Amino acid sequence: MAIIMPEDPFHRRLHHIAPAGLTSETAQTGGMHRRAAISGTSVGSRRLWMGQTHVAPATSSANHHHGESETAIYVVSGTPSFVFLDVDAGEPHEVRVDTKPGDYIFVPPYVPHREENPDPDVEAVVVIARSTQDAIVVNLKDLSWGTITG
Repeated sequence: MAIIMPEDPFHRRLHHIAPAGLTSETAQTGGMHRRAAISGTSVGSRRLWMGQTHVAPATSSANHHHGESETAIYVVSGTPSFVFLDVDAGEPHEVRVDTKPGDYIFVPPYVPHREENPDPDVEAVVVIARSTQDAIVVNLKDLSWGTITG
């Protein structure tokens, strides 16, 4: 006899996503390859997106932001750099945050940035978690806040 469980917050199933289950059917930015694991589409998440990003050796991504999403990044392999604009004495300048495996990065909502992989031989792989159910990606022509279109 089958037990039918009601659809409520306490009676839903867990989802297992093996590496082969990751999908490239998610928002993309030039110079990198995103693979979604957890999303509204894949598991019905309501407030979370999680996946991987791969940046080939000696490659920079396009400039972009993630809209209203807060983004947390964990560096799995490689030595990716994260670049954004800061203002010092009224003048904007690029800031580069160099990372290594085991490091974490937090990207606040709407902050224009790009990922770079300066290593000529090793791919950079990071795990990403976002505070929205799908990957919001707004590609930009440059890092200035003036190019943000929402």
